[in-house]
Amino acid sequence: MVDEASIFIVGAKGQLGTALLGKYPNARSADIEEMDITDKNSVLNYDWSKIKIIINAAGYTNVDGAETPEGRIAAWKVNAQAVSCLAEIAINNDITLVHISTDYVFDGTKENHKEDESFSPLGVYAQTKAAGDIVAAVVPSCYIIRTSWVMGSGTNFVRSIYDLGQKGVNPKVVADQFGRPTFTVELVRVIDHLLSTKPEYGTYNASNGGDIVSWADIARQVYKDAGYFSLKVSDTTANEYFAGKLSSPRPVYSGLDLSKLEATGFMPRDWRDNLTDYIKKELNKS
Repeated sequence: MVDEASIFIVGAKGQLGTALLGKYPNARSADIEEMDITDKNSVLNYDWSKIKIIINAAGYTNVDGAETPEGRIAAWKVNAQAVSCLAEIAINNDITLVHISTDYVFDGTKENHKEDESFSPLGVYAQTKAAGDIVAAVVPSCYIIRTSWVMGSGTNFVRSIYDLGQKGVNPKVVADQFGRPTFTVELVRVIDHLLSTKPEYGTYNASNGGDIVSWADIARQVYKDAGYFSLKVSDTTANEYFAGKLSSPRPVYSGLDLSKLEATGFMPRDWRDNLTDYIKKELNKS
């Protein structure tokens, strides 16, 4: 059983942070006015005396925006510099750090990524996340949770595709990038499992279970579950989709090997089941 009052959630207003507060309503968090995680003095001066667990759900996640001069600076501040501040706090105060990583730390040439694969980030966002992982790993009591294709509250791929169907659009969706979605409710389940059962510290891959598919396959499942039977999702390539746009290179294969997580007793839920629930509970009501 996790003591909610001892948890501090960084990035509490984001997709994952919102889901974490749903699970841990008595957890603590801070707005930027109270603490700026990219400012070392701001982090060091915060009162950490009653905190035993920091969950770092913050991140600069605008993958393409990170390729701009302004975005590059912001990505390094949030995804790497801030992690070093949190790592220092965790080490000095004997706090467990839970840090969220991404499949983007790999170049996606391998079809199935294990936790010990060497980093090979492609774009700026990916490079900053890899740097953050390296920093977080120096904390003795740290779970680095590597995930992919996160879907939760707010703007995300599933919601965007659902909205296109509402407008009667027959979209073209990228069909040459492959992975599994990770719904935030599942990611919260993983975090709670690790904090409750306390397996060995280290890096754990975490996504929904089920088959590895393309973005276009997920879009077709959204249209099916939403009842858009008269509409059609067509395939396109990443090169065609991003032609003429500022874009970061993306991994072709984002599938994560979940065997290490499963060995701790956690059984991932099939992404198709979570997708059905998400459409019923999150999208049909909006």
